[in-house]
Amino acid sequence: MSSTSSLSEPLARPALAATPQAQPMVLGIIGAVALVHLINDLIQAVLPAIYPMLKTNYGLSFTQVGLITLTFQLTASLLQPWIGFYTDRHPKPFLLPVGMLCTVVGILLLAVVGSFPSILLASALIGLGSSTFHPEASRVARMASGGRFGFAQSTFQVGGNTGSAFGPLLAAAIVVPFGQSNIAWFALFGVFAVFVLYRVGGWYARHLALFRASRGLQPTHGLSRRRVMGALAVLALLVFSKYIYMASLTSYYTFYLIERFGVSIAQSQMLLFLFLGAVAVGTFAGGPIGDRVGRKLVIWFSILGVAPFTLLLPHVDLFWTAVLTVIIGLIMSSAFSAIVVFAQELVPGNVGMVAGIFFGLMFGIGGISAALLGHLADIRGIVHVYQLCAWLPLLGLLTVLLPDTRARR
Repeated sequence: MSSTSSLSEPLARPALAATPQAQPMVLGIIGAVALVHLINDLIQAVLPAIYPMLKTNYGLSFTQVGLITLTFQLTASLLQPWIGFYTDRHPKPFLLPVGMLCTVVGILLLAVVGSFPSILLASALIGLGSSTFHPEASRVARMASGGRFGFAQSTFQVGGNTGSAFGPLLAAAIVVPFGQSNIAWFALFGVFAVFVLYRVGGWYARHLALFRASRGLQPTHGLSRRRVMGALAVLALLVFSKYIYMASLTSYYTFYLIERFGVSIAQSQMLLFLFLGAVAVGTFAGGPIGDRVGRKLVIWFSILGVAPFTLLLPHVDLFWTAVLTVIIGLIMSSAFSAIVVFAQELVPGNVGMVAGIFFGLMFGIGGISAALLGHLADIRGIVHVYQLCAWLPLLGLLTVLLPDTRARR
């Protein structure tokens, strides 16, 4: 090696080390934010899991059930992009544990509320905790990815999906048999999550150089601003189709099973758990596959490929309903990590804002659609809701409008 290269090598290393891609993967940090995502979404999943109990105890209509979801989702969705936008420019490593404290307060309030307005307030606090958690935690996962962005995002996301799957199961075991006050036990998970996020915040604070380096990244896809904005609009429409359908299952699947097949609340919660478990598996698979074969292909398969199964679902018996919802969960969930990373690659340096928009968009669409679908169920019946929503995955045809950024990296 020449003396010139020997002298220049030490000078090159700091610049190389400043880029997220040059850093080795920090699996412990990715695992920590995925674990807290599990806890965060497990606590949140308690709310829709106890809808049948709340509906019976307080004489709620389907419209009021939808308004509970709307309150939670809008609180979460409206703040997320703004928090992400702000922290993209002014990092706040210890905002993570503060947000989780809001979730703990919300879940404790939900355990003692005695009226519909109080349920709405508890839901709003849980949503506030979510809005502060997702943008910053998604950024931390990306910083610790070592360049394997799809893997890190899907690992982070699968934590949330796993929590969403176990929430109804634990609610069926703890809350439904023993009463609303036992929701307070879930606050113990939240306290543990606060401690973990405090440690993660310390790591984040010590690695702010990675944050500053990512702020200086320039796009490598070669697309004009107009093409980028068009691609982001297409991604938003795909999320729209995906999460309206997901809202129909997460909010009303138990009611659908009870009304159409006469199953018990506990049996409906078990079938909801199977669906949400399939969502977790599909989410984890989608990120690494997108790293290998391209995110556009994963999005094609995930959204459009699920259409035959959603169209068939309203016309089958209980056994095939369970089978089809598992297939739908596996296929449909694989797109979200690919969509988020695709969007982050379109506008590098805005990781938190993009995560906030897409997580927030997901929550907002879910909340608004849950309220509208609940009102539709009051008017036309819950079976009609699934017959109508079955056509939504056909919007996956819009994927043809996405640019192939993988070829330009």
